Amino acid sequence: MTDNDQLGLFSPAKRRERVVDWQVPAPVAKVVMGLSGMDAMLGIRNGRLPPPPFAKLIGFTMAVVEPGRIVMELEPREDLENTIGLLHGATAAALIDTAMGCAISTRLEAGQSSVTLDLKMTFLRPLSVRSGLISAEGRIIKLGRQTSYTEGFVHDGKGALAVHATAIFSMIGNVLT
Repeated sequence: MTDNDQLGLFSPAKRRERVVDWQVPAPVAKVVMGLSGMDAMLGIRNGRLPPPPFAKLIGFTMAVVEPGRIVMELEPREDLENTIGLLHGATAAALIDTAMGCAISTRLEAGQSSVTLDLKMTFLRPLSVRSGLISAEGRIIKLGRQTSYTEGFVHDGKGALAVHATAIFSMIGNVLT
């Protein structure tokens, strides 16, 4: 008998399952490309448009939509933890990258978009299931024709700053044509 067997690490009682459903993204993308970025972001926040599949997978939602500013929220879950009981850093990276990219979208006309060119993050404190509702705020620093600059902040449920980030986004036209 191995140590793993003795600890019951693979016992059925310690198994979890999570089912994720989503809308096919291509038809949604076609609709979104015909809307201003602000209208698309408001449509997702207000439930008139389905969120991207990745948002459904991670489990975050858009809470605040303002020109040049977005706040995403996530109720942390154990399926986002790493082997030391903390949320994986990729969780915060997904949240903050999405919030910053969506902040840019709020200022774009129909057919315009952006993609992450460079993302720099500083982790200031760990996040866990015990962190409470996590929020990620993205703000535009400078909107440009070829590149745009953003800043982002991830806070735990008590308002403590957990992650600070800056990012450069490459501005692109319609990606569906």
